Amino acid sequence: MKRARSVQNKAQRSEDLLAAAESLALELGGVRFVTVLAVTERAGLHRTGARRYYARKEELLLELAERGWDQWRNAVKNAVHDQAGLGPEQVAAIITETISSLPVFCDLLTHVAVSLEGDVDVERARRFKTHAMTAATEIVNVLEQASSMTAEQLQGLLAAAGSMAAAFWQASHPTPTLAALYRDEPTWAHAALDFEPRLGLLLHATAIGLVELQ
Repeated sequence: MKRARSVQNKAQRSEDLLAAAESLALELGGVRFVTVLAVTERAGLHRTGARRYYARKEELLLELAERGWDQWRNAVKNAVHDQAGLGPEQVAAIITETISSLPVFCDLLTHVAVSLEGDVDVERARRFKTHAMTAATEIVNVLEQASSMTAEQLQGLLAAAGSMAAAFWQASHPTPTLAALYRDEPTWAHAALDFEPRLGLLLHATAIGLVELQ
């Protein structure tokens, strides 16, 4: 019984740390500003407490990205529900709406590719990659059953969604330096584009193009 409580407590502490990291990322404007110390304090742990669960900030953020894949998969399943015969435009809209509802995940997609996967040991990277690919496959399967698009087309659309969401999120959430620069040079401020409308437009075009090419 004591062992069960210990495992349960450890899982809860881990979840508290992830929730703290996510809330800080939202408040501060991105995961780049999140520190282990701030996460530990937000979670109500001793300043060394986080190290028992995540040896490094990169491990914590990679875990948060892994959870983001689960959230995206679940959001797509809920959005599709029992629909059928969806066209490429509708599929693109579902992908846009669901990934846009996960801003921290969109932010993390950039950092996963640039640094997080390379800054952990190979087994942790393998676990993340396996988890992400499994979730992506499930998303494709759900959309394939509900739409007229093929698995290959959906794989391409999902890859485009991840890449665009990562890039557009960074552009639409400029660093303090860039935000100040845009105030000084308003003609350059178009770089701070509206995230969801631009993502939706380009995913719509991509979905139609993928269907027409085959």
